[in-house]
Amino acid sequence: MEWKASYRLLNYCKHLFHRRWTPNFHYFKTFYTSGCRYYFNQPSVLIKPYIGNFQQAFQTFKHPSVSLGMHQRNRCRSQYRCFASQATIIQRRSDFSTISSEDLSYFKNILGERGVVQDEETLDAVNTDWMRKYKGTSKLMLQPRTAEEVSQILKYCNSRSLAVVPQGGNTGLVGGSVPAFDEVIVSLSHMSKIISFDKVSSVLVCEAGCILENLITFLDNQGFIMPLDLGAKGSCQIGGNVSTNAGGLRLLRYGSLHGSVLGLEVVLANGTVLDMLSTLRKDNTGYDLKHLFIGSEGSLGIVTKVSILTPPKLSSVNVCFLACKDYESCLKLLLEARRKVGEILSAFEFLDHDAMDLVLKHLEGVRNPFPSSMHNFYVLIETMGSNESYDREKLDAFLLHSMENDLMSDGVVAQDITQASSCWHIREGIPEALMKAGGVYKYDLSIPVEKMYDLVEEMRVRLDASAKVVAYGHLGDGNLHLNISTPQYDDNILAQIEPFVYEWTSKHKGSISAEHGLGLMKANKIHYTKSSETVQLMATIKKQLDPNGILNPYKVLPSSLLTKN
Repeated sequence: MEWKASYRLLNYCKHLFHRRWTPNFHYFKTFYTSGCRYYFNQPSVLIKPYIGNFQQAFQTFKHPSVSLGMHQRNRCRSQYRCFASQATIIQRRSDFSTISSEDLSYFKNILGERGVVQDEETLDAVNTDWMRKYKGTSKLMLQPRTAEEVSQILKYCNSRSLAVVPQGGNTGLVGGSVPAFDEVIVSLSHMSKIISFDKVSSVLVCEAGCILENLITFLDNQGFIMPLDLGAKGSCQIGGNVSTNAGGLRLLRYGSLHGSVLGLEVVLANGTVLDMLSTLRKDNTGYDLKHLFIGSEGSLGIVTKVSILTPPKLSSVNVCFLACKDYESCLKLLLEARRKVGEILSAFEFLDHDAMDLVLKHLEGVRNPFPSSMHNFYVLIETMGSNESYDREKLDAFLLHSMENDLMSDGVVAQDITQASSCWHIREGIPEALMKAGGVYKYDLSIPVEKMYDLVEEMRVRLDASAKVVAYGHLGDGNLHLNISTPQYDDNILAQIEPFVYEWTSKHKGSISAEHGLGLMKANKIHYTKSSETVQLMATIKKQLDPNGILNPYKVLPSSLLTKN
């Protein structure tokens, strides 16, 4: 229902945003799904006074106890066909060797028995990606504990032409973290030490196998936060985050990992250890080689240590969940948010009606924040600042202006940890809901924001009733997560999606991979975003650093460009 902000409502809204940060914050510390800790002690209130009993509406929300990435630990053990992309049809390179008893003896000699895993059940899990679309046939997983052991592994594999797949938390969505065939899996999970943290420079140095959520916890106790936050934080590892240049929920505020990562330690295919583990903010001595490895998906080298800049934890945090009548209103709301609360804006997420409907149907304990009706679009806004009264004043002004100008139809402001978590759980729970609904074709796209939803509408017309088109994403940085949900995977539906989705994105000057990487799914699609000359230069770099092509083969670049002479 559309409504105007009358004098009575404006007068009422003066008291809507009453929140006090409790000085006894240590009694209220609780983690929330976005990785921050929130400190509230006031009951929640609604932006609209007639929406109903907010406490009753929210009391049934449940705090998510498991991060999305944790599902990979309980994955189904069955064989799955790979419907992720029409062009994901590859042949095993004949010049790659297979594992021999002599190879096993060598690895056991440097890693010990525990570092060489051949257990079928364990291998079944690490051979299968989180989406259950890609399944390799590797018979061996190695678990090094130091960069030197990684070096010895790669030097030997390179000499034997044994292909290798580096693996972190295995939460990727494009088949980049699992074998295509029988490649040796090199797991970084046992390299999980925090090496140092300097509060003055706010630089954290750690090993690549550190789980993101563990780093968030460590830094929270130090009064800092990670510049990166993902729904899979409970399983994903910082080395994998860096190797895929993961984006996530805080990119709007803190930028990409190309800006946050100060240094890396990387092991090349021939075993050479590159020490680029600088903690300096400024270093203009020659080429900044670390950027080659950020986002290279383990195809140029294996990241073993990371030096990263961490922002201070801010005491004033607010979360709003708003409803909009159309996509144009979402764009206007984003523009106003940048104008009115730009200096404290930390997240601006959106989801459409179908995404909300899916979450309400398939996630246990989730309730509609607006129980009286469903809306066409929803926006989640988070602000982070250091001055509670100043931030409150800014947020109040923004929300009142938005109501007066009909930019939003409804809205709630979270005032405690449960409500903040519940709002974020709706947004972060969409991938899990999609998995529970059946088959899903996922597309991670960067598109100019004014054109972003045009693709969604065109895809709905194209597919008609054969599939449900679900859209959500990081509106603040132009990242659309387009999902085609079906009861089961169907080649006919896929033929309607691809290559149309890539052609449309290319036509509108977008990117076919905003933050998930290319992996196996999109390796042969890179030309939709990059020029032939650019791709050829990438292939030249790959051949120079990994002439035998053993590192994560069949991924990132078209295999046709990397055929060994």
